[in-house]
Amino acid sequence: MARVGQPYLENIPLEEALRRYLEALEQRGALQPGEPERIPVNRARGRVTARPVFAAVSSPHYHAAAMDGVAVQAAATFGASETTPLRLRLGSEAVVVDTGDPLPQGFNAVIMIEDLHFPEEDTVEIIAPAVPWQHVRVVGEDFIETEMVLPAHQRITPYDIGGLLTAGVTEVVVFPKVRVALLPTGTEIVPPGTPLKPGDVIESNSRVLGGLVEEWGGEPVIAPVTVDDYELLKQRILEYLDRADLLAVIAGSSHGREDYTVPLFRELGEVFVHGVAIRPGKPVSLGVIRGKPVIGVPGYPVSAALAFELFARPVVYRKHGLPLPPEQYRKAVVSRKIVSPLGAEEFIRVRLGKVRDRLLVQPLPRGAGAVTSLVQADGILRVPRLSEGYPAGAEVEVRILRPEGIPRTTVVVGSHDMVLDIMANLMQEKHPGFRLISSHVGSMGGLTAVGRGEAHMAGIHLLDESTGEYNTPYVRRILGGKKAYLVNLSYRIQGILVQRGNPHGITKLADLTRPGLKFINRQRGSGTRLLLDYLLRQEGISPLEIEGYGREEYTHMAVAVAVASGSADAGLGIQAAASALNLDFIPVGEERYDLCIPADLWEEKEVTLVLDLLKDPDFRRLAERMRGYDFRDCGKIVGETE
Repeated sequence: MARVGQPYLENIPLEEALRRYLEALEQRGALQPGEPERIPVNRARGRVTARPVFAAVSSPHYHAAAMDGVAVQAAATFGASETTPLRLRLGSEAVVVDTGDPLPQGFNAVIMIEDLHFPEEDTVEIIAPAVPWQHVRVVGEDFIETEMVLPAHQRITPYDIGGLLTAGVTEVVVFPKVRVALLPTGTEIVPPGTPLKPGDVIESNSRVLGGLVEEWGGEPVIAPVTVDDYELLKQRILEYLDRADLLAVIAGSSHGREDYTVPLFRELGEVFVHGVAIRPGKPVSLGVIRGKPVIGVPGYPVSAALAFELFARPVVYRKHGLPLPPEQYRKAVVSRKIVSPLGAEEFIRVRLGKVRDRLLVQPLPRGAGAVTSLVQADGILRVPRLSEGYPAGAEVEVRILRPEGIPRTTVVVGSHDMVLDIMANLMQEKHPGFRLISSHVGSMGGLTAVGRGEAHMAGIHLLDESTGEYNTPYVRRILGGKKAYLVNLSYRIQGILVQRGNPHGITKLADLTRPGLKFINRQRGSGTRLLLDYLLRQEGISPLEIEGYGREEYTHMAVAVAVASGSADAGLGIQAAASALNLDFIPVGEERYDLCIPADLWEEKEVTLVLDLLKDPDFRRLAERMRGYDFRDCGKIVGETE
């Protein structure tokens, strides 16, 4: 019988949960590496030595010439100088050798070719004496037979392979790769490539976690997607536990109606931890079945990845006979306030960009299902469970996720525009080692970030009602006396986004006041919101008359998705967003979208590369494919403030 509604055992701190789990596994012998195996050295990269490896031969195994030249008996060269050169007869007193040749019997030094003169065919002249064993690689210079080449419990690198082969070793005894079974579960889960219907969720967790296992030196064993059926899950757990050293059940670790992971772990083995004070990933469960570690990870992708890294990684390394490698951290500055609830240790994925010698933190979406945060993250910011977050300007430690290093980054903060994605792609194509990232906080938020020195530029489209002018009045007001340039990116058509076929017959802004019509708005401070408010005032329409005026999204595409999915009937946005999701579009006017760049950053490489891109024919060709844009002033300085 299925048992549901199982409560969390505890909501314990991360360090305590990990300690409790590893100690329980250690007591049951579940962390010991498997039976060692002997494999050819040329297939040993990444494997871990199970016992020390000793040289089978000395290297070199003969005295070898280390230079091209002549081999001599050092004692026979004493007295040679530039003023009293010494002549030696070739064949008896000196022998010509090349690098790597065995040193002839009776000789103990080599004089390199650059220091020799051959006055006659059978004679060599030297102008300096040789010392014994000069330019000679003596027997065992690298390795002496029986000397230890590698200790036990060391991961084998490509350089180690070269050393082993040089020492005459052709086979090595290593620990077996840790096999990690990954069992994705859920009635709603479907394999990638399956035609989707409402309620379906594409299974990707097993591939993500499998990739992590491979990075840690293990071998993933991926089970088929298994529906939420108690007996079937029980069968699959036992089947794949037999094939692996560690089992992770993906999803079903909470205490909902069809969450069977913990009851099954209890029936088949032991549960040491169920519920850890972390965000995301609280419902993780940790136990052992038949002497093998088992982990129940939450189903949301970000939760699954975090819980798996925290609890599976140390097990995999221990079972390989290795300590956890040290993590890389960098100091950075929080660009805007980060709020975190008390009681849970939160792990926030972030992007990093350097502006004016400060490495700045940009938090990514924090939802447990926000896969974009996994893709875009440069690092992870850890907020202690007894902290409520960090104020703007706080210095923090960020764990770096990119072993290849963080590229030099142009930080664009402000209004969302799809053209920025084209620029970001071209930046990395044409200028490896550089990139462009954009944070969508609205035009006003972008100018504020530029004013605080937290961005290289702001994307803005702010209409000043009193003058009818775009952007410049706001830049003067928010940046004060700070000099800045306004560089045009494009002119855009703004309008009302409606579902295909315009089922509600919307033709003008006044139609948004119809009873039952659901609107989706942009956030306060965005240029689109300011434009909407301006147009509503012109037509004498109160925002209170529009159902959904208070419901906000942060990008044009988010508004378009809301309309396309039916959660809203209409929203204001750019034509390109409507075209992207095959929506109908009712134009309301053209606006100017500029990049506001502080004058003191004008010569920075992160800025000049963007200015060059705006004039690049490839950029114009790609950008002009998008509907609703006019690039007549693209790249031109259209405003300047003192």
